[in-house]
Amino acid sequence: DQELRQHMEAKFLQMQRDYEKLSFISGSLQKDSQQKQKAIEMLFQSLEKLQKEKADEQDMLAAMDMKADKAALGSKVDCSLFEDNMEQLDERMQELQSQISGQKQHWNKVQQQFSDAMEEKLDRLELKAFRKRLEDSWNRNIEDLEKRMMGDSGAGIKK
Repeated sequence: DQELRQHMEAKFLQMQRDYEKLSFISGSLQKDSQQKQKAIEMLFQSLEKLQKEKADEQDMLAAMDMKADKAALGSKVDCSLFEDNMEQLDERMQELQSQISGQKQHWNKVQQQFSDAMEEKLDRLELKAFRKRLEDSWNRNIEDLEKRMMGDSGAGIKK
């Protein structure tokens, strides 16, 4: 019995260490997600600024006819530069989206590893209540993180 108790305590301590590691990783993922969300918001603000500053095509054509000849105007407005900048912005947005989806995949992998570890370590009847409490806590943390990620992401997309 003493040996079994020591073995159980050792497993419990290992589970606590694993839980602390996962908590740290979860915190890191949340910080990364927040930083990336800020970067996405900055990109959206930049895009909105570009859209506000973009000249209306019909107004531009009317101004060209009234004030300047087309050759002089062509030397001042560089459409290819604008298109290049928009392509770079689009590439950055795609890159950020792929990074976020990569983080979500990593998060799901870590969650699966933790679930597998829980299944292996908590098979005894004495530990079912503890297992249930840990799973509930883990699920709440995951739901909170998903709400934050999806809530921020939805607001960013709406903008």
